[in-house]
Amino acid sequence: MSWLTAAEALQLLGVRPQTLYAQVSRKAIRARPDPRDVRRSLYHEQDVRRQAQRRAGRRRDETVASAAMGWGDPVLSTAISTVREGRLFYRGQEAVPLAEQATLEDIANLLWGGAATDDPGPEVAPPLVGTASGEAVTRALEALARQVAAEASPLGQSPIQRRRQAWRVLHTVAQALIGDTGAVSLRPLHERLALAWGSPGAAGLLRRALVLLADHELNASAFAARVCASTGASLSACVLSGLATLTGPLHGGACARVLELVDASLEKGPAAVLEPRLRRGMLYPAFGHPLYPDGDVRARALLPRLTLPVGFAELQALALQAAGEHPTIDFALAAMARQHGWGPQAPLTLFALSRCVGWLAHAQEQAAQGSLIRPRARYVGPELPASPVPQEPGPPPVSRWHP
Repeated sequence: MSWLTAAEALQLLGVRPQTLYAQVSRKAIRARPDPRDVRRSLYHEQDVRRQAQRRAGRRRDETVASAAMGWGDPVLSTAISTVREGRLFYRGQEAVPLAEQATLEDIANLLWGGAATDDPGPEVAPPLVGTASGEAVTRALEALARQVAAEASPLGQSPIQRRRQAWRVLHTVAQALIGDTGAVSLRPLHERLALAWGSPGAAGLLRRALVLLADHELNASAFAARVCASTGASLSACVLSGLATLTGPLHGGACARVLELVDASLEKGPAAVLEPRLRRGMLYPAFGHPLYPDGDVRARALLPRLTLPVGFAELQALALQAAGEHPTIDFALAAMARQHGWGPQAPLTLFALSRCVGWLAHAQEQAAQGSLIRPRARYVGPELPASPVPQEPGPPPVSRWHP
């Protein structure tokens, strides 16, 4: 996350300072104090560039597409979820209030447009190889890969056929991620997870986290799942695409980096870890979210229910004081894992189980639309040779048989 000085922001925007300050007051552009001089402000580069593109009128299609790919305007139509004015909604219902009582299964029914009767129930699965928590995502990837070839395409299926297949895929992923708890049919999923992790008292917290993580607009893994679905690939293939994308350190893998940051701050002190990044106009990914200027609502729903482990509270306080940034869901998941001793891979496992519901929602929606996602590239490589100049046609050849 990069920040600009007022002069740099004004140059990009091509406006007067009063206009810049008005955009900050409307929260169209985020601002924070300059750690080198608290009398000055810094301005969020992505916000500034987005406003500059809007001011330019977005005259060319490639400008629109390029901007949309980087926290820009929506590029696909969806009825599944959205973030509006810092609030997360699932099919028009706000996610945070839903998390007070709902289970992940309830959210699956909501996002998939179905009912509990669509669920065929978990099948008795063969024993899985490996039981360590660090192998959970690997087991899920392998289980999905085995199903891809045998599973039918959702294209042309009825909505209830797609939903029933989606439940089968979710149960497969759950069994692979959670492992054998001796109660495969035990539901809901948060109770199975709490039992597997030896934390029955944390079942309510896990339920809340699973609900809040189920979907999040057109994020990278949801987009990967939709692209896969647009080709007619099976639902298992779509979830496999989403899960592989989730493992990246800038997506679901960010929680591991949070734990590394906390450990480094315990060793060197929070200021020594954060201040070098602040001087370069950057902040750690666990703080500040482009869709939540006033703080990630998912983190705000979870953190009050935690006793922050050593190092977390100090880091959170410094990030807020020095940069005005609030913790994200990655910070909250890392704190949950550290507090309960679940191990460094637990946040990714939790994220994967929950987000599987969202990927399946996007895959079903894309399959119902029946259109291929195939954007064009804006070529920026070496200059291409000019097209050959067409030659004027000459006289037709004279046949030797011509009289």
